[in-house]
Amino acid sequence: MFELADPWTGGGPGPWILFVPVLWALVVVGVVLLLRRTARGRGGPGGQFRGPQYPTRADAPSPLAVLGRRFAAGEIDEEEYWRRLSVLEEHFGAGPKGVA
Repeated sequence: MFELADPWTGGGPGPWILFVPVLWALVVVGVVLLLRRTARGRGGPGGQFRGPQYPTRADAPSPLAVLGRRFAAGEIDEEEYWRRLSVLEEHFGAGPKGVA
């Protein structure tokens, strides 16, 4: 019985015994990486899902400013301006000017 555990006499488990700890280490690393990826998708560890994040520039003009510039430059006519302005006001929740 002691011959199997004695590495000096040729018995014992051999180098393949390292397979099981290496396998468990790979499983643990895989689970940790999977949890990190899932947490990143929810907005961070323990965070709420914030939806897709779109990069925004601080110096980017607002859609209303772009519409006004296009109207002033003559790219769109007055009818097109008012139609697009009403859509933008509905989308951004800023009702028509002068209405309480």
